[in-house]
Amino acid sequence: MTNLTKPHPESRFWNRMAPGYARSTISDVENYERKLRETAALMRPDMQVLEIGCGTGSTALWHAPNVAHITATDLSSGMLDIAREKARTAAIENVTFVEAAAEDVPQPDRPYDMIMAHSLLHLVKDHRKVITNMANMLAPGGYLVTSTICMSEGLSAFKLIAWPGRILGLLPRINFLRKRDLEDAVQDAGLKIHTCWRPGKRKAVFLIAQKPA
Repeated sequence: MTNLTKPHPESRFWNRMAPGYARSTISDVENYERKLRETAALMRPDMQVLEIGCGTGSTALWHAPNVAHITATDLSSGMLDIAREKARTAAIENVTFVEAAAEDVPQPDRPYDMIMAHSLLHLVKDHRKVITNMANMLAPGGYLVTSTICMSEGLSAFKLIAWPGRILGLLPRINFLRKRDLEDAVQDAGLKIHTCWRPGKRKAVFLIAQKPA
């Protein structure tokens, strides 16, 4: 897997956001920890895992002791610089950080046993294409684990500022999904939903789906 040959159009925004993002705290610790536990319960020591949209690497580094290797991708070199430093500080050596946009992650030589995509699918241009690509990269019996903000439910008023904010460089691309859109795309990609919950309409939908064996 190679790095991008040129920066993604959205990378400038996320590079600028990276330092502040790294300093921010988890707003809903209880549910974040629940997501970590439910994901870790499906992991095995021999697993090869991919995380798309890893940000500054917190989730990948937390799960690293549970699996053989994690490939963690993000389109922002600024985010990845921070993630690599965090890995060095923690002496974690089984996570490889790669600069790549969600739409451009290539097929691996060997399918992944799990793919994670958190706080990502509402930021891509075509969530169905990204989900289908992830399904194709999974080994039979492998898991897709996502946490997705469904902006069309509970946050639809945000549409009024989304486009002007993007034009001014204050906001990234935003895809206004419904929970049903996410579920339909996952099932249409041939995956069976294993877990799907959301603690409130303004909260992210946490979904685990499995590729048939």
